[in-house]
Amino acid sequence: SKILYGPHLSISNLSRQKMERGRQACCFLLMFLLSGVALAYRPHTLRRDEPCRRLVLYYHDVMFNGTNTANATAAIITNATALGDFKFGKFVVFDDAITADEDLLSPVVARAQGFYFYDMKTDYNAWFAYTLVFNSTRYKGTLNLMGADLMMVETRDVSVVGGTGDFFMARGVATLRTKAVEGVAYFRLQMDVKLYECY
Repeated sequence: SKILYGPHLSISNLSRQKMERGRQACCFLLMFLLSGVALAYRPHTLRRDEPCRRLVLYYHDVMFNGTNTANATAAIITNATALGDFKFGKFVVFDDAITADEDLLSPVVARAQGFYFYDMKTDYNAWFAYTLVFNSTRYKGTLNLMGADLMMVETRDVSVVGGTGDFFMARGVATLRTKAVEGVAYFRLQMDVKLYECY
């Protein structure tokens, strides 16, 4: 026989109601947790295939030779070691001109300020870390770049790891191509900068 708690409620009815409330609470909790997981993975699902901003710039490095103080934009801080034939250990600091075209005498749109050093004993390779400092009518702010410059490869990528001003918190990739080399006195790189995070 059933124990009655009111005119129409029995223990079995109370149990069913509690089970239904428990099931609803579990469903609500599950939906809440799944929505949190979906939000956590949202940046990965919004990954861009195309850059939100792209700049093609030219980097000009004029090495100091002891007499070209007025024109030099880079200086050797430490010479290469005797470990191999690929300038291993050579360290260079620079404040290089960046132009919108390949001509060294074109208007400067930014400065590349930083350093590179040769870090491979078996081939030519440099590791770059520098800031592009923009102060033109078109752009103001900075972009920070770093990565390996595998010199014997036609194209190589370095990371864009941040920025300020017009490039606040920008991230992306800069593809480098060697466009000219004049011994150790001068070299020119094309930088195809593709930003995938723009704010």
